Amino acid sequence: MPKEKKILEQVRDVMRVRHYSIHTEKTYCDWIKRFILFHNMKSRADLHGGEKKVERFLTWLAVEKHVAPSTQNQAMNALVFLYKKVLQAPLEGRIDAVRSRKSPNIPVVLTREEVRSIIGIMQGIPQLIVKLLYGSGLRIKEAVRLRVKDIDAQMKHVIVRSGKGAKDRVTTFPATILPLLENHLRKVKSWHDQDLINGYGEVYLPHALSRKYPNAAKEWSWQYVFPSRQLSKDPRINKTRRHHVDPSLVNKAIKRAVKQLGINKKISAHTFRHSFATHLLEKGTDIRTIQALLGHKDVSTTMIYTHVLQQGGHGVPSPLDDL
Repeated sequence: MPKEKKILEQVRDVMRVRHYSIHTEKTYCDWIKRFILFHNMKSRADLHGGEKKVERFLTWLAVEKHVAPSTQNQAMNALVFLYKKVLQAPLEGRIDAVRSRKSPNIPVVLTREEVRSIIGIMQGIPQLIVKLLYGSGLRIKEAVRLRVKDIDAQMKHVIVRSGKGAKDRVTTFPATILPLLENHLRKVKSWHDQDLINGYGEVYLPHALSRKYPNAAKEWSWQYVFPSRQLSKDPRINKTRRHHVDPSLVNKAIKRAVKQLGINKKISAHTFRHSFATHLLEKGTDIRTIQALLGHKDVSTTMIYTHVLQQGGHGVPSPLDDL
């Protein structure tokens, strides 16, 4: 009889059959491992009675670890996947875990002068990516995953494919970065041509596309706009490819620039997306248009930027200013 696979190996197999991203695979496996260690499980039999065990684990995350609501939800999703898709034993009972409290957060937004200063002292690929984050309102993962064919300079738009919620959308393209982008793509094209000569040059494609267009993976239009400088092996299929740059490259460059400028705000790559929306709203752009550009499902999510524009508390001037 073949030896039964370990639970995490089985989780990876199921996720790869269902074409989950490598990032989601790692995240789910980390949560499942933490769940098993939390309950000190020694065998598959210890996974039985999942509802109460999941409930205790989620409560511990909220009460003892003080995780954010999104983090607790992520853990819940991983465990639901484990029981439903891997163990074939869905969690059907009620799970009354203590929920993490979500406090309303006003996003950190930069002034135009701060955006200009930060971009001005950045260089290379991180600078170009930040210009797209602010110029197109992209999330960092959307920016690094852009393909050559997703940018249409003539139509002045960027197509974001499989963004948050697995949705596609179209957003604006900042024409001022075109010369810089064209110069960058010439360099990327030379890397791709050399990879083809060396027997590589194949980029990752979602499974359905790779079957439908078997030669597309080596075509220039499908290559990443921001590829890594190094080739790496895809752990799922043991194939050497050139992946996109890591988002940490951009966030580290932003952190250095902010420190150098002495700006006392908590700034990350996502701050430029917030600034994009706020500055458009400031210029009079319709809230529904901004919602579409950002890819928000509900306009109430976009409405948070109206609060940023209100000076002081709900636009009320301080009485001290009247003395």
